[in-house]
Amino acid sequence: MSRLIVRVALDHPIPTLFDYLCTILPAPQPGQLVSVPFGRRSLVGLVCEVVEHSDIPTERLRTLEAIWADCPPLSTQWLALLAFAADYYQRSLGEVALPSLPPALRNAKRWPRLLIPASPVPLSGEPKASALAVLPIMADTQAPLIVERTLTPEQTEVLRTLNSARGFSPFLLYGITGSGKTEVYLQMVAGLLARDPLAQVLVLVPEINLTPQFEKTFRARFSAWPAQAIVTLHSGLAEGVRARHWLAAHTGQARIVLGTRLAVLASLPRLSLIVVDEEHEAAYKQQEGLRYSARDLAVWRAKQLNIPIVLGSATPSLESWQQVAQGRYTRLTLTQRAHTEAVLPTVRLINMDGNSHTAHAPNSGLSSSLVKALQERLVRGEQSLIFLNRRGYAPVLACDACGWVAGCVRCSAYTVLHKLERKLRCHHCGWQAPIMRACPDCGNLDLAPLGRGTQKIEETLAAILPTARILRIDADSTRRKGSAQALFAEVHAGEADILVGTQMIAKGHDFKRVTLVGVLNTDAALFSHDFRASERLFAQLMQVSGRSGRTGQGEVLLQTRYPQHPLYEALARHDYAGFAATTLAERRQARLPPFVYQALLRAEARTLEAAQAFLMQGIELLNGLSGAERVTCYDPVPMAVVKVMNVHRAQLLLESPSRIALQSALHLWQPHLRTLKVKGIVRWSLEVDPLDI
Repeated sequence: MSRLIVRVALDHPIPTLFDYLCTILPAPQPGQLVSVPFGRRSLVGLVCEVVEHSDIPTERLRTLEAIWADCPPLSTQWLALLAFAADYYQRSLGEVALPSLPPALRNAKRWPRLLIPASPVPLSGEPKASALAVLPIMADTQAPLIVERTLTPEQTEVLRTLNSARGFSPFLLYGITGSGKTEVYLQMVAGLLARDPLAQVLVLVPEINLTPQFEKTFRARFSAWPAQAIVTLHSGLAEGVRARHWLAAHTGQARIVLGTRLAVLASLPRLSLIVVDEEHEAAYKQQEGLRYSARDLAVWRAKQLNIPIVLGSATPSLESWQQVAQGRYTRLTLTQRAHTEAVLPTVRLINMDGNSHTAHAPNSGLSSSLVKALQERLVRGEQSLIFLNRRGYAPVLACDACGWVAGCVRCSAYTVLHKLERKLRCHHCGWQAPIMRACPDCGNLDLAPLGRGTQKIEETLAAILPTARILRIDADSTRRKGSAQALFAEVHAGEADILVGTQMIAKGHDFKRVTLVGVLNTDAALFSHDFRASERLFAQLMQVSGRSGRTGQGEVLLQTRYPQHPLYEALARHDYAGFAATTLAERRQARLPPFVYQALLRAEARTLEAAQAFLMQGIELLNGLSGAERVTCYDPVPMAVVKVMNVHRAQLLLESPSRIALQSALHLWQPHLRTLKVKGIVRWSLEVDPLDI
């Protein structure tokens, strides 16, 4: 009898499987995790094939060390998902499969301490009547609608359509802020699990700080179910907790999985529905390692499994909007807020240009109109929200005498002044230093902060409105574990009058007491070199505006020097459809995504010259390949922030009107790129469908 060869995927950039001899019985199955020797280390790998022969001589093969026999094998469908992701995003299978697992599962020493959940059992058919009420069966569906609150006519019609969906059905749920998209998700999930108590549902949210709110909502709705039926998956969980939640999903014990982008790669053997909330968010695109789009993989996974998927947003991505125009997605619309007394907020544009406005105080950054509106809310006992998407005290510290500006010693970027900590901090590499007493160039003692961050606005508001309870929520105030959840709890409890924050507060949160939103310093995005900047700005402003007036009339005051700009005018009309139509027409004319497909080759080196030399040699290799004529290759350019952590960075953009042509070229190009030897190169990477160029 010939000895078995186990072919294993490892977290390694070489796009191949590694062969090992197997002397353990019973032999592992494809989809099982094993421990193998690799160099002087032991690594956890994923079994992909079990064969009888290897191209490598038997005497050179090393032997398998251990098999995690207690853990059920990962399914062939899961392996196919990972294989697709590896192929599309130009990575090895191991670079996709192993990082998708919780860290505890990638450590063979932890296996004996990980408890594998028992086989799943039905969750008592459907939730108990004490938690949910059951409506009569709709005429056109056999699934009961399970509700906790009265639906609007629009919600009822949307839910009727969703519940009648069978097979692969991609829906774009376009609902204004506060229109009750979450309620639609809840009832669709309840209806599905009532029909099939063993089904699993995946609900994706863009950021970790949104998971506590969603988890609380889902647990309240399905309170009759055991705790393990609902789990969360994100990188903020402790290793042991994340491993337990992942295993609960893998074994089918967890019926509802709430998670960030990494959850799209979780093993869910009975997955029957996928929901992607705030589908437009850039946070769904991984920006390091495997640079995948969780939204796009979710759509592919739904098609693979032949199940429905719902993409929800008040400001859908232009890619998804175009998919509707091409007939690939079905658009469902919610145009009214769910609370009968709630309407969309009034948007006022405050002209900050020249003498057209009156500042409350010199250099305060706050207009008299905004301060007056804040005072009125304080008198009425209502909450206000001030949005400024720049943390810290000020973007830079400068010398008026000689023009010196504080910069990072490791990056080609200015350091941000953090007054409370008395630090200058680089937001790119984390380098920090105490605030100097004098200019290092000329000795001037009068150093001044330029611009405004959330800390400065917090300080200014405290001076103007001394009786107000002001709460700041940004990446600096939420560094400690659980701090973001605690701060949001204060807001919901009414323990703050004015909330100051960055994009962390702009989306997904239901602040019932907020009736005023003030928006500061957004004009720079109108003139960005990034063609996606206007789309992001419009979505951001629509989302933060939607925090106002969730249970009554709200108001948004946006300070700008360009009140006649078409983007702001569309915002004032709450006209996403008009903005999308105009922007898509511009993109089509300029031949930009979603009408072309892009990839980005990045090079990092000890010098900028070395990075660009690598890219130039890459162009020469590409031009010699078959099909290169169908791909446009632009000249290499330095990245916007050229140097980070003393490493210089440059990039090369590729475009094609054909996704197939671009993918074919990338597959042929990669092996040649690996042969390049340029002195000083630290690393290089290929990104497909880049968002940041």
